[in-house]
Amino acid sequence: MTPTPDPSSADLSIGEWLAALAADPARRGAEVAIEDERAGILELDGAASSVAAGLLALGLRPGDRVAVLTGARIAALQAWFGIARAGLVEVPLNPASGQVLLQHCLSRSRARVIVCAPELLGLLAGAVAGSSVEHVVLLDPDETAPPAAAPAAGLPGLATSSFADLLAHPAGHAPADLPAVDPGSTAVILYTSGTTGPPKGARLSHRANVNLARHTVGLMGYTPADRLYSVFPLYHSNARYCSVMAGLEAGARVLMHRRFTASGFWEICRQEGVTAFNYQGAMMSILHKQPAQPDDRDNPVRVAFGAPCPAEIFESFEERFGLRLTEIYGSTELSLICQMPPERRRVGTAGQESPLYRVAVVDEHDEALPAGVPGEIVARPKHPGWMFDGYEEDAAATVAAWRNLWFHTGDRGVLDEDGYLTFLDRMKDTVRRRGENVSTWEVERVIAEHPDVAQVAAFGVDSELSEEEVMVAVVPVDGVELDPRALLAHCAGRLTAFAVPRFVRLVDVLPLTPSQRVEKYKLRQDGVTPDTYDREAS
Repeated sequence: MTPTPDPSSADLSIGEWLAALAADPARRGAEVAIEDERAGILELDGAASSVAAGLLALGLRPGDRVAVLTGARIAALQAWFGIARAGLVEVPLNPASGQVLLQHCLSRSRARVIVCAPELLGLLAGAVAGSSVEHVVLLDPDETAPPAAAPAAGLPGLATSSFADLLAHPAGHAPADLPAVDPGSTAVILYTSGTTGPPKGARLSHRANVNLARHTVGLMGYTPADRLYSVFPLYHSNARYCSVMAGLEAGARVLMHRRFTASGFWEICRQEGVTAFNYQGAMMSILHKQPAQPDDRDNPVRVAFGAPCPAEIFESFEERFGLRLTEIYGSTELSLICQMPPERRRVGTAGQESPLYRVAVVDEHDEALPAGVPGEIVARPKHPGWMFDGYEEDAAATVAAWRNLWFHTGDRGVLDEDGYLTFLDRMKDTVRRRGENVSTWEVERVIAEHPDVAQVAAFGVDSELSEEEVMVAVVPVDGVELDPRALLAHCAGRLTAFAVPRFVRLVDVLPLTPSQRVEKYKLRQDGVTPDTYDREAS
């Protein structure tokens, strides 16, 4: 049984937390490696103080926002911890964003300074108009970054300086010389994935971040002997708090790669001595679909953490690769709402409510539903400061999400008699077909069982009869000629008749966010393409 964290033990700002780790001899081996760069705990702590002092010397004051636009690199960590130590608010941004999306995030966050990779200046120049940005801090060029989509452009009216100058700021600026930072103050604005609409900026406190890292360590049993592996981006809560901060908290080593490679994944784990990794989205299905090898169990990984691993492959994945899975359910706003560690498992569910939150499934009036009846998943923290503080510049969305003193996840699920939560689908992903509600999650699970399917996404498209029709986009296994008719025959008897897809589109890849979630809005925009198979027309 994972102990409930002591609220007072996590009542530190990120800067105080980092300094405490650096002063602990038991954690001196903690380090983070990103590709071929690496930094130890002492180096990160020292850089945080220099960067903090340098940013304040630019005229910033605690509470001001500093955006960070770069790929995963050690300088991004130095910026993150320096911004936190100064009492500033970090706004990590997706370097793969288009100009419209980047402009949306910059204008909503009211960032005054942006730390930017030089290869992204062209993108920034097209997005900075109308924002509050007044100063650009340039990182050293990243030689491993792909070529910029547009040539570097000038930034008229904006001051510029070098990140190296921040790192070289006089070392006399110790943490004690910097502002005292309230653990309950905002540390970061994290933008949600935006898979169903414009991303919202969730404000999270230092207390919430430190608490999540410490809870993850307790849940997973991480120690200084562990090597954690992540392929997720640093503007995502999974990599930040459940890998980087969790690894440092445990005194462990963390390895980060910028891209997920299914074919090379286990060899990386062997070569790097990886003992634990985080997963999300389609990762587990993709790894499980790889051809079986005689040495599949010959790897140092003991545990993995994330969601969702499909129930059909859960136990076979553990057996094949010789590890144990801890399934969780959470969000950017509330972190680990439910958890299913190996000692309390019910495969196919996300486990029971974690020690951090109360969980319920409610109807449209927010009345709790009986066990076994599907509804919206809602949650609220058991202690202050363990959830987000609102959406930046979006009071209406904040009030809607918090109505009736519950955080509304927008997810549909069901609780059983023992309090185990089963996620069904996003409320917006439910397809309404001829008076019936179709769970896209159920459709995807059934189709994913077909041996020739590598990935699948189910969604609704407009119907000439009103409401919607069920459509799936399917990525076949490499080298396989997949017949849509055979795929639909596979669904017969496994899905109720009204849930069997009408439309099947075979694609080479699915549009994914960096956290491996399918961007279904892009598939809906494409709709029924000329190469789509129509079951009724056939």
